[in-house]
Amino acid sequence: MVNLKVDLCGLTLDNPLIPASGCFGYGKEFARWYDINMLGSFSFKGTTLEPRFGNPTPRIAECAEGMLNAVGLQNPGVEHVIAHELPEMKEYFHKPVVANISGFSLEEYVRCCELLDAQEQVGILEVNISCPNVHGGGMAFGTSAKSAAEVTEAVKKVTKKPVFIKLSPNVTNIVEIAKACEDAGADGLSLINTLLGMRIDLNRRKPILANKMGGFSGPAIFPVALRMVYQVYEAVKIPLMGMGGVQTARDVIEMMLAGATAVQIGAANLVNPCVCKEIIEQLPAEMEKLGIRSLKDIIGGAH
Repeated sequence: MVNLKVDLCGLTLDNPLIPASGCFGYGKEFARWYDINMLGSFSFKGTTLEPRFGNPTPRIAECAEGMLNAVGLQNPGVEHVIAHELPEMKEYFHKPVVANISGFSLEEYVRCCELLDAQEQVGILEVNISCPNVHGGGMAFGTSAKSAAEVTEAVKKVTKKPVFIKLSPNVTNIVEIAKACEDAGADGLSLINTLLGMRIDLNRRKPILANKMGGFSGPAIFPVALRMVYQVYEAVKIPLMGMGGVQTARDVIEMMLAGATAVQIGAANLVNPCVCKEIIEQLPAEMEKLGIRSLKDIIGGAH
């Protein structure tokens, strides 16, 4: 019998699978397809202090081996999430969730983290300093080691639960930023968010996305994500949640060998709503083939 359990900052997960923020909503729609309690956890929709409509349409563009999105953090705001989404979630998901938090100022990050830290269902706070498709926030905080450390230090002052900082790949030195977050008190790191990209409509001769640029995700970015997880694992001592183009059980194992304790699945959920269920079901057979008895034992095993 193989063991899929992993420990993440004091939380024991039944398996390392966590659907990524923005690709799983609040879990409600996916709960119609399968019992989502089989997941390790899930990261719910990126939450800001005030409600956001997001970017104008079109927001999605297809690419070979991936997709672009410029949704722009559409969400109902933190007060609505606490009053409505979390109570509803109790009915269909009975494990601690990952609360993904975005902001446009240091004060907004702090207030959102403070409010969600107090919620019983929240097990981990995932602070997104890496969204590439909003103006004046998100990635603006994640492209500088100094500003990334400032956000980390500020939110740690108002929280008791583990804080994971979600890093941007759109930087020249992700290791420098990762170490700055660790030094500022981060309990863990999530990486990577999407790569900045664009497509052009040949007939209109204009960008397809109304936002012009958006986040590129999907299997094409997996080698980049794997490389960054590998590099950061060698530089820090805090746990990592790895993500970026993961779509199979073998990808999960590869990401864990690079250094991830947990693995998030993003765009693949939009192609196949049962992908996380299928990966969890396939993991034991893949582990048997590779002679792996426990997933805990392979974290960072490629180093």
